[in-house]
Amino acid sequence: MTAQQFVSPNEIRARFSHAMSDMYQKEVPLYGDLLELVAETNRQVLREDAALAHQLQITGEIERLAMERHGAIRVGTAGELATLRRLFRVMGMAPVGYYDLSVAGVPVHSTAFRAVHEDALQVSPFRVFTSLLRLELIEDPALRELAERLLARRRIFTDRALELIALQEAQGGLNEVQAQEFVEQALETFRWHNQATVSAEEYRQLHDQHRLIADVVAFKGPHINHLTPRTLDIDRVQQAMPARGITPKAVIEGPPRRRRAILLRQTSFKALEERVDFVERDGRVVAGHHTARFGEIEQRGVALTTKGRELYDRLLKATNDALQAPPSEKNAERYYQLLEENFRAFPDDYATLREQQLAWFRYFPTECGLAAKESLDKHSTLEQLIEKEHVRFQPLVYEDFLPVSAAGIFQSNLGDSRHTQYNAASSRAAFEHALGSEVIDELALYQQTQQRSLEACAQALGLVTLAS
Repeated sequence: MTAQQFVSPNEIRARFSHAMSDMYQKEVPLYGDLLELVAETNRQVLREDAALAHQLQITGEIERLAMERHGAIRVGTAGELATLRRLFRVMGMAPVGYYDLSVAGVPVHSTAFRAVHEDALQVSPFRVFTSLLRLELIEDPALRELAERLLARRRIFTDRALELIALQEAQGGLNEVQAQEFVEQALETFRWHNQATVSAEEYRQLHDQHRLIADVVAFKGPHINHLTPRTLDIDRVQQAMPARGITPKAVIEGPPRRRRAILLRQTSFKALEERVDFVERDGRVVAGHHTARFGEIEQRGVALTTKGRELYDRLLKATNDALQAPPSEKNAERYYQLLEENFRAFPDDYATLREQQLAWFRYFPTECGLAAKESLDKHSTLEQLIEKEHVRFQPLVYEDFLPVSAAGIFQSNLGDSRHTQYNAASSRAAFEHALGSEVIDELALYQQTQQRSLEACAQALGLVTLAS
């Protein structure tokens, strides 16, 4: 079989993202309402902000906006995580970044599976934030042993999905029939099952240790717990949600509202209380309920450099130190005030962000530059070209996640007000061992994308080289 007969991993990812969105919309109807609200908001913003619409047109983001999604799942064992890595690789997705959520009271560590090249991201920007339960953080030895036993006996992948993963690895791709079957079979791993694999008492014990532990351990598979569309104005969506019968969480996670958005802002609606059946040891079925699945919205801004992230982290820490309590409905107004005050120290225009090397950008030759190509000094610098309007720059969208924000979303939607503190050290090496590979440094990916855009500019303008 030749490569020409294989379906592109990007196309398989796009199909899978669409299929998962359809499935989740049927399982959680409020998610469909959320999609409508986000689409309506995005249309309004684009009508009102011609400059933003032009920016998105130049960068190609406008084509991907409506299909942009990220999902989140949680698994319980190294074997499950390693197989997910293989499953996502069929769709052209790789593990990017390491996130330790235990520092924020959530007993997991995570990575994000996503495409890594800007061209692939334009085809389908689908991402899955994937967390592995840290069993060593379960304090009760008997409960930890119960969790290990329950997880060891479950199988979260269909036999055919495993066969198709192996087939793709062996032949280097999947044909049309195989690709479609792969999407259908892979989707089963993420489907909701309303019958628990534990008794009501076992569920209570797991739940009392931490709600997320019960969510990971007590079910047949790692049901998708949320899908997230991308909005251009998250504050507008937050304000509009109640009128649609959607109750938002109290605080938008991430940086404050700015003229030039940075990194990632997230909000969500409260997790649903869903009926589940517990199977007792004598075979009786006992009705109960479980709360885990919710809807989330995100607004993505420019990706920050190491210098920019250090400034962001410092300002966020100053805000939280001044608040002296986790952000909540009770202190939301004060939190936003402190956030806005502290982030005045963060430049709010693209020119300064670029000049101070706080953010990553993509560079494009202008029509003026292309027209002047033959007369250009072949050793022109980037700054000279920008000054003469021969090259323009646009923000490079942040494709990844923020651990504190992710933990805040999890805690809010699991109803966890205890804010457990774990003293265990971060364990990236253990996570990568379970994963079966190293995670990719997201900052290196942004740098590579910026550099490729510079090289493309140099080639288009006939220059020897071009450096930032």
